[in-house]
Amino acid sequence: MNDTPRSPGFDRKMLEALVCPQTHAVLSYDAENQELISKAAHLAFPIRGGIPVMLIDEARPLE
Repeated sequence: MNDTPRSPGFDRKMLEALVCPQTHAVLSYDAENQELISKAAHLAFPIRGGIPVMLIDEARPLE
């Protein structure tokens, strides 16, 4: 039995309802980095504790 605490996962169904707050474009899910990616805005929005943080000020710019 594994007693290691796990953070809640991201509900991928939520992805269908979310759009980029800057461009209103669709987002893609990056499971490895726990981010939602807006290719249109070149931003990565973090997912913390299973909750997407959809604030432009919290997003990481993509190169």
